[in-house]
Amino acid sequence: MKSEFLRTSVGSKLFDAGNIALMLAFGCIMIYPFLNLLALSFNDGIDAARGGIYLFPRKLSLSAYELLFQNHKMLEGLMWSVLRVVVGTSLCLFATGLLAYLVNIRHFSGKRLLRILFFVTMYFNGGFFPAYLLMLKLGLTNSFQVYWLPSLFNVYFMLLIASYIQNQPEALFESARIDGAGEFRVYWRIVIPICMPVFAAVSVYLAVSHWNSWFDVVLYNPSGDYDTLQVYLRRLLLEMEGLQQIQDQQMLYNKFRDLSPLTLRAATTIIVTVPILLVYPFLQKYFIGGITLGSVKG
Repeated sequence: MKSEFLRTSVGSKLFDAGNIALMLAFGCIMIYPFLNLLALSFNDGIDAARGGIYLFPRKLSLSAYELLFQNHKMLEGLMWSVLRVVVGTSLCLFATGLLAYLVNIRHFSGKRLLRILFFVTMYFNGGFFPAYLLMLKLGLTNSFQVYWLPSLFNVYFMLLIASYIQNQPEALFESARIDGAGEFRVYWRIVIPICMPVFAAVSVYLAVSHWNSWFDVVLYNPSGDYDTLQVYLRRLLLEMEGLQQIQDQQMLYNKFRDLSPLTLRAATTIIVTVPILLVYPFLQKYFIGGITLGSVKG
């Protein structure tokens, strides 16, 4: 028995050591591109064009970050990006969660039809041009509402939240109705608090999606009044790439001579990624628990 226990113990330790080594290697593979971008963003642009930069900058320079922050439109774009994330995420969570609750109400006769109608939209849509014409007809172009109103309901997240609600005891909702609570009050006072784990998990997806979006900004806000941070950074990158094709313009060359698209692209990636990295650790435990519990029906 003792020798068998020792063999089991040694095997278990070897298995744990292998898992740790594998996870460390996987973690290094995932972290290295970010560290490489960080090193490139702090390196001199001309020197970076030579290549050979891996984890540390070879010739330290803050020119890329100085260019990014010297324009007031940078802060204005950051404001619109943050506002879009906050408004778009919170409203979509509320509306999608309410829809998920409606299709789970047993005595609601239209829940099956409602679920089918929204489910069809996951696979069929009007297409690019009809969507643009619809936004134009509704007067949503050149407005902040176009960022959150078309995405107010998300069918995939509705199914995820609905699956989580199905795992909750029905007696909890029935007792609230017996005490005189309406359906909206049941949703606000009971459903939202008990669904916080899956709501937190969904909020991560929604926030990242809103934060990284740029195409709809270019498409629906041609005036530039509501340009987000990502659009501003994209425009700046295009200017830098165009700079390489107009080297004969001495004034522009003197202004950007210490920069290159490589270092500027690395700096913009760092700026866009860091806010998500700062928020994600606080929601990680809800993210894992919400996805696990919401996707398995027990």
